[in-house]
Amino acid sequence: MNPSAPAYGLWLLVAINSAVFIIFAFSFAKPQSKRDWRSFSAFSAFIVALFAEMYGFPLTIYLLSGWLQSRYPGVDWLAHDAGHLLESLFGWRANPHFGPFHLLSFAFIGGGFWLLASSWKVLYAAQRAHALATTGPYARIRHPQYAAFVLIMLGFLVQWPTLLTLAMFPVLVYMYVRLARREEREVAREFGEAYLHYAERVPGFIPHLRSTGAAA
Repeated sequence: MNPSAPAYGLWLLVAINSAVFIIFAFSFAKPQSKRDWRSFSAFSAFIVALFAEMYGFPLTIYLLSGWLQSRYPGVDWLAHDAGHLLESLFGWRANPHFGPFHLLSFAFIGGGFWLLASSWKVLYAAQRAHALATTGPYARIRHPQYAAFVLIMLGFLVQWPTLLTLAMFPVLVYMYVRLARREEREVAREFGEAYLHYAERVPGFIPHLRSTGAAA
Protein backbone atom coordinates (compact mmCIF):
# COMPACT_ATOMS: atom_id res chain seq x y z
CA MET A 1 0.00 0.00 0.00
CA ASN A 2 1.26 3.51 -0.76
CA PRO A 3 2.39 4.97 2.61
CA SER A 4 1.25 8.44 1.53
CA ALA A 5 -2.28 7.25 0.89
CA PRO A 6 -4.80 7.66 3.71
CA ALA A 7 -5.43 4.45 5.66
CA TYR A 8 -8.93 5.42 6.78
CA GLY A 9 -11.63 7.95 6.06
CA LEU A 10 -12.34 6.20 2.77
CA TRP A 11 -16.11 6.25 3.07
CA LEU A 12 -16.64 5.69 -0.64
CA LEU A 13 -14.82 2.36 -0.25
CA VAL A 14 -17.04 1.59 2.72
CA ALA A 15 -20.12 2.11 0.57
CA ILE A 16 -18.76 0.21 -2.44
CA ASN A 17 -17.51 -2.82 -0.51
CA SER A 18 -20.66 -3.00 1.61
CA ALA A 19 -22.84 -2.83 -1.50
CA VAL A 20 -20.80 -5.47 -3.35
CA PHE A 21 -20.98 -8.05 -0.55
CA ILE A 22 -24.62 -7.32 0.31
CA ILE A 23 -25.71 -7.57 -3.33
CA PHE A 24 -23.60 -10.71 -3.77
CA ALA A 25 -25.22 -12.32 -0.73
CA PHE A 26 -28.65 -11.15 -1.88
CA SER A 27 -28.17 -12.87 -5.24
CA PHE A 28 -27.75 -16.18 -3.39
CA ALA A 29 -30.11 -15.73 -0.44
CA LYS A 30 -33.01 -14.15 -2.37
CA PRO A 31 -35.06 -13.21 0.74
CA GLN A 32 -38.81 -13.46 0.25
CA SER A 33 -40.61 -13.68 3.59
CA LYS A 34 -40.41 -11.19 6.47
CA ARG A 35 -38.27 -13.73 8.31
CA ASP A 36 -35.88 -13.93 5.36
CA TRP A 37 -35.60 -10.16 5.25
CA ARG A 38 -34.91 -9.94 9.00
CA SER A 39 -32.05 -12.39 8.78
CA PHE A 40 -30.64 -10.74 5.67
CA SER A 41 -30.94 -7.25 7.18
CA ALA A 42 -29.03 -8.36 10.27
CA PHE A 43 -26.30 -9.82 8.07
CA SER A 44 -26.18 -6.58 6.07
CA ALA A 45 -25.77 -4.54 9.27
CA PHE A 46 -22.81 -6.73 10.22
CA ILE A 47 -21.20 -6.14 6.81
CA VAL A 48 -21.67 -2.36 7.01
CA ALA A 49 -20.21 -2.26 10.54
CA LEU A 50 -17.23 -4.30 9.37
CA PHE A 51 -16.33 -2.12 6.39
CA ALA A 52 -16.99 1.09 8.33
CA GLU A 53 -14.06 0.12 10.57
CA MET A 54 -11.99 -1.40 7.79
CA TYR A 55 -11.98 1.73 5.62
CA GLY A 56 -13.86 4.45 7.52
CA PHE A 57 -12.85 4.92 11.15
CA PRO A 58 -10.83 2.32 13.13
CA LEU A 59 -12.90 2.45 16.29
CA THR A 60 -11.44 -0.78 17.70
CA ILE A 61 -7.85 0.40 17.14
CA TYR A 62 -8.74 3.76 18.71
CA LEU A 63 -10.29 2.22 21.83
CA LEU A 64 -7.46 -0.27 22.28
CA SER A 65 -4.68 2.09 21.22
CA GLY A 66 -3.18 2.51 24.69
CA TRP A 67 -2.90 -1.22 25.30
CA LEU A 68 -1.74 -1.95 21.76
CA GLN A 69 1.00 0.70 21.78
CA SER A 70 2.33 -0.42 25.16
CA ARG A 71 2.24 -4.12 24.29
CA TYR A 72 3.42 -3.84 20.67
CA PRO A 73 5.44 -0.60 20.43
CA GLY A 74 7.00 -1.50 17.08
CA VAL A 75 3.70 -1.63 15.19
CA ASP A 76 2.20 1.36 13.40
CA TRP A 77 -1.38 0.80 14.49
CA LEU A 78 -2.69 3.56 12.24
CA ALA A 79 -1.44 1.74 9.15
CA HIS A 80 -4.21 -0.06 7.33
CA ASP A 81 -2.52 -3.47 7.42
CA ALA A 82 -2.43 -3.32 11.23
CA GLY A 83 -6.21 -3.66 11.18
CA HIS A 84 -5.63 -7.36 10.49
CA LEU A 85 -5.34 -7.66 14.25
CA LEU A 86 -4.77 -11.39 14.53
CA GLU A 87 -1.90 -11.28 12.06
CA SER A 88 -0.39 -8.31 13.91
CA LEU A 89 -0.88 -9.71 17.41
CA PHE A 90 0.70 -13.03 16.47
CA GLY A 91 3.71 -11.31 14.90
CA TRP A 92 3.11 -11.99 11.21
CA ARG A 93 5.61 -9.56 9.62
CA ALA A 94 4.97 -10.28 5.95
CA ASN A 95 1.98 -9.08 3.93
CA PRO A 96 -1.04 -9.85 6.16
CA HIS A 97 -3.13 -10.73 3.09
CA PHE A 98 -1.05 -13.89 2.82
CA GLY A 99 -1.02 -14.62 6.54
CA PRO A 100 -2.56 -17.78 8.03
CA PHE A 101 -5.57 -16.04 9.56
CA HIS A 102 -6.35 -14.19 6.34
CA LEU A 103 -6.18 -17.40 4.32
CA LEU A 104 -8.39 -19.13 6.91
CA SER A 105 -10.89 -16.30 6.58
CA PHE A 106 -11.04 -16.84 2.81
CA ALA A 107 -11.86 -20.50 3.43
CA PHE A 108 -14.73 -19.59 5.76
CA ILE A 109 -16.10 -16.82 3.52
CA GLY A 110 -15.77 -18.83 0.31
CA GLY A 111 -17.27 -21.90 1.94
CA GLY A 112 -20.13 -19.80 3.29
CA PHE A 113 -21.01 -18.34 -0.09
CA TRP A 114 -20.74 -21.78 -1.72
CA LEU A 115 -23.08 -23.23 0.91
CA LEU A 116 -25.49 -20.33 0.48
CA ALA A 117 -25.62 -20.77 -3.30
CA SER A 118 -25.91 -24.56 -3.33
CA SER A 119 -28.58 -24.66 -0.62
CA TRP A 120 -30.68 -22.00 -2.35
CA LYS A 121 -30.86 -24.12 -5.52
CA VAL A 122 -32.19 -27.08 -3.55
CA LEU A 123 -34.63 -24.99 -1.51
CA TYR A 124 -35.96 -23.16 -4.58
CA ALA A 125 -36.61 -26.45 -6.40
CA ALA A 126 -38.31 -27.92 -3.34
CA GLN A 127 -40.53 -24.85 -2.90
CA ARG A 128 -41.63 -25.01 -6.53
CA ALA A 129 -42.50 -28.68 -6.12
CA HIS A 130 -44.14 -28.10 -2.71
CA ALA A 131 -41.78 -30.72 -1.31
CA LEU A 132 -39.39 -31.04 1.60
CA ALA A 133 -35.79 -30.04 0.84
CA THR A 134 -33.60 -33.01 1.79
CA THR A 135 -30.93 -33.18 -0.91
CA GLY A 136 -27.62 -31.38 -1.41
CA PRO A 137 -26.59 -29.48 1.73
CA TYR A 138 -30.00 -30.32 3.25
CA ALA A 139 -28.91 -33.95 3.37
CA ARG A 140 -26.23 -32.99 5.91
CA ILE A 141 -27.80 -30.12 7.91
CA ARG A 142 -31.33 -28.76 8.19
CA HIS A 143 -30.42 -25.06 8.01
CA PRO A 144 -27.57 -24.62 5.53
CA GLN A 145 -28.50 -21.04 4.63
CA TYR A 146 -28.30 -19.84 8.23
CA ALA A 147 -25.09 -21.83 8.70
CA ALA A 148 -23.72 -20.12 5.58
CA PHE A 149 -24.32 -16.65 7.00
CA VAL A 150 -22.57 -17.68 10.22
CA LEU A 151 -19.57 -19.00 8.27
CA ILE A 152 -19.27 -15.79 6.26
CA MET A 153 -19.44 -13.62 9.38
CA LEU A 154 -16.93 -15.85 11.15
CA GLY A 155 -14.59 -15.50 8.19
CA PHE A 156 -14.76 -11.71 8.36
CA LEU A 157 -14.16 -11.82 12.12
CA VAL A 158 -10.99 -13.85 11.60
CA GLN A 159 -9.83 -11.49 8.85
CA TRP A 160 -10.68 -8.15 10.49
CA PRO A 161 -11.93 -8.46 14.09
CA THR A 162 -13.62 -5.40 15.61
CA LEU A 163 -15.28 -4.84 18.94
CA LEU A 164 -18.61 -4.02 17.29
CA THR A 165 -18.75 -7.08 15.04
CA LEU A 166 -17.54 -9.29 17.90
CA ALA A 167 -20.47 -8.02 19.95
CA MET A 168 -22.89 -8.46 17.06
CA PHE A 169 -21.79 -11.98 16.16
CA PRO A 170 -23.30 -13.94 19.11
CA VAL A 171 -26.48 -11.87 18.89
CA LEU A 172 -26.87 -12.71 15.21
CA VAL A 173 -26.11 -16.39 15.80
CA TYR A 174 -28.81 -16.45 18.50
CA MET A 175 -31.22 -14.72 16.13
CA TYR A 176 -30.54 -17.27 13.39
CA VAL A 177 -31.09 -20.15 15.82
CA ARG A 178 -34.44 -18.67 16.89
CA LEU A 179 -35.47 -18.13 13.28
CA ALA A 180 -34.49 -21.71 12.47
CA ARG A 181 -36.55 -23.10 15.35
CA ARG A 182 -39.58 -21.07 14.26
CA GLU A 183 -39.07 -22.28 10.69
CA GLU A 184 -38.90 -25.88 11.90
CA ARG A 185 -42.27 -25.58 13.63
CA GLU A 186 -43.84 -24.20 10.47
CA VAL A 187 -42.34 -26.92 8.25
CA ALA A 188 -43.37 -29.61 10.75
CA ARG A 189 -46.97 -28.41 10.55
CA GLU A 190 -46.82 -28.55 6.76
CA PHE A 191 -45.05 -31.89 6.25
CA GLY A 192 -45.86 -33.68 9.50
CA GLU A 193 -44.20 -37.06 10.05
CA ALA A 194 -41.99 -36.71 6.97
CA TYR A 195 -40.24 -33.70 8.48
CA LEU A 196 -40.04 -35.19 11.97
CA HIS A 197 -38.39 -38.29 10.56
CA TYR A 198 -35.97 -36.12 8.56
CA ALA A 199 -35.15 -33.99 11.63
CA GLU A 200 -34.35 -37.09 13.67
CA ARG A 201 -31.63 -38.08 11.21
CA VAL A 202 -30.18 -34.73 10.10
CA PRO A 203 -28.60 -32.25 12.56
CA GLY A 204 -29.57 -28.60 12.53
CA PHE A 205 -26.32 -26.72 11.94
CA ILE A 206 -23.25 -28.95 12.42
CA PRO A 207 -23.09 -32.01 10.14
CA HIS A 208 -22.20 -35.47 11.35
CA LEU A 209 -18.80 -36.74 10.28
CA ARG A 210 -20.53 -39.54 8.42
CA SER A 211 -23.33 -39.11 5.91
CA THR A 212 -26.76 -39.28 7.50
CA GLY A 213 -28.19 -40.89 4.40
CA ALA A 214 -31.06 -38.42 4.28
CA ALA A 215 -33.47 -39.37 1.60
CA ALA A 216 -33.46 -37.68 -1.73
